[in-house]
Amino acid sequence: MLAPATPRAKGGFGQAVSDSLVMAQRNLIRMLRIPEVVIFGLIQPIMFVVLFSYVFGGSIELPGAGTDADAYREFLMGGIFAQTVTFATAGAGAGIAEDMDKGLIDRFRSLPMTRGAVLTGRTLADLVQTALTLVVLALVALLVGWRTHENLLKVLGGFGLLLLLGYAFTWIGALIGLSVRSPEAATSGGLVWLFPLTFLSNAFVPSQNMPSALRHVAEWNPFSATVQASRELFGNIPPGYPTADAWPMQHPVLASLLWSIVIIAVFRTLAVRRYKSATG
Repeated sequence: MLAPATPRAKGGFGQAVSDSLVMAQRNLIRMLRIPEVVIFGLIQPIMFVVLFSYVFGGSIELPGAGTDADAYREFLMGGIFAQTVTFATAGAGAGIAEDMDKGLIDRFRSLPMTRGAVLTGRTLADLVQTALTLVVLALVALLVGWRTHENLLKVLGGFGLLLLLGYAFTWIGALIGLSVRSPEAATSGGLVWLFPLTFLSNAFVPSQNMPSALRHVAEWNPFSATVQASRELFGNIPPGYPTADAWPMQHPVLASLLWSIVIIAVFRTLAVRRYKSATG
């Protein structure tokens, strides 16, 4: 008697989208069942908004605005928003590492689904959580005095670029999660490089105030491009603030879009390849 054939995924773009959405739903339900993860994920960015606004506001000089606390608060928010969405990297990596550690990935292999759906579903779920965090963070920022000075379309475009950067970085987290042996290592590996990336940028201080070598690094940092783009689209650049000579600072919206697309293309390819080798 012949053994029953193992079901196979039909393949194709439609199948990949359907499988990815199913996996995204699975991860969102899981997040809802552990609300403390979402709550604690909101506390840190809120603390950053409050502390940076009131501790550094009025003490950091901005070209074109001096030490005006209100101007710095508006200048700051693009950096806080960008830092928040990129820190989703650690959560993505830890979640995938946990699934690997518990053997869930092996169970998914037995299902008739496309291989990349597990990772795509996870990153889409993280994107939804990041969007929720960003909404709450924006409300807190409004309470401490942050305002936008452009039309609604530009403001939404700024948040769209932030979410795109966050989504791009979750693919880096996915690759890290597949490359380590425990969720704890994935969390550490997802954060250790993010701190120099975010602080060696224009997020919290003007890049013009940095030494020459560091200034060039900061101005070509993908993170800085998105920060500058969001400030431009929110209307949060002080009048008289000088524009750096580096191309990403001259064209921050285009640079942010290109950087995010390149990061997604490169790290999604590497993550899916790693997933196939880890479960093959």
